[in-house]
Formats: sequence, C-alpha cells, structure tokens
Amino acid sequence: MASKVIHAYYNDDDILMQAVKKVKATKHHIEEVYCPFPVHGLDKAMGLAPTRIAITSFMYGCLGLVVAIVMMNYIMIEDWPQDIGGKPSFTYIQNMPAFVPIMFELTVFFAAHLMVITFYLRSRLWPFKKAENPDVRTTDDHFVMEIEVYYGDEKGLMTMLQESGAVEINQVEK
Repeated sequence: MASKVIHAYYNDDDILMQAVKKVKATKHHIEEVYCPFPVHGLDKAMGLAPTRIAITSFMYGCLGLVVAIVMMNYIMIEDWPQDIGGKPSFTYIQNMPAFVPIMFELTVFFAAHLMVITFYLRSRLWPFKKAENPDVRTTDDHFVMEIEVYYGDEKGLMTMLQESGAVEINQVEK
C-alpha cells in the first residue's frame, strides 16, 4: 500500500479520459477519479469491474413478489375469506387476476426500497459520514485523478501527468 498519492487536476473531461488511458497503459493504479458529473466510459477506461446491482434488483423484486403472494393468500383466502363482488374465495388461483396490481406494486416497492438501502450500504454512505472529496472544486468544474505512488517513480509519473494536460499536480500524504 502506498503512503503517498498524486492528485492530478483536469478541467476537461475529454483530456481526463485520455489521461486515464495513458496512466493505465503505464500500469499505474488509479485509486479514484472525482468528477463534477458522470463521464461516459470512465469506468471502462479505469478497468472497473461491471456492477451486479441489476442482479440484486431482480432478486429484491422476486422477494417482493413472493411476499405479495404469501400475504394475499393468507389474508384473503386462509385467515378471513370474504365474498367481495360475488367472487369466490376458495383458492388463490381463482382470485389471482384481481391480485395482479398488488403483486406488481409490492414487487416494485421491494426492489426500489431495498436497492436504495443496498446502494447506501455498498457505497458506505451513512448519516454523519465525513466527505471523502479531496477538493471542493470537483463539485464545480474540475476533475481529480488520484494515483497511488510507489517510491522511486514519482518524477516520471508527474512528468507524464503534466504532458497529459493536467492543470495542477499535487503530491499528498495518505
């Protein structure tokens, strides 16, 4: 683990993308890139693994559907069957078309709410967490690439970053 990092500041997203590709080509590890807005293709340029959040969303939706089916079967068929509009309440299958909106709503409810909770936990965003942003300019108009520095290659890396279009380069203790 490196004890120093270099913060390279950029003021254009296209220049940042070219710099990220150049840094990755030289086998340096980019710790993080802080941006004021999403940059299309930055995750692939950094070599980040694809997200599995869609899979978890599908599983949460399936959980919501199962909860809806079990809940409606227990409430409307087993626990307190009622004659509503002349519809028989002998089995769940006979009444399932009337239950489709409830199944849909609970599927969406579970998927949406559990995805928000999963996102916050996975991103380690909880109440009263201190911001990790290294510079307030990254919320306005600058991009910061944070690169781990190992002893002996600081000068070459800083020269390469200067040539790649960085407007400012700082070396920071971690």
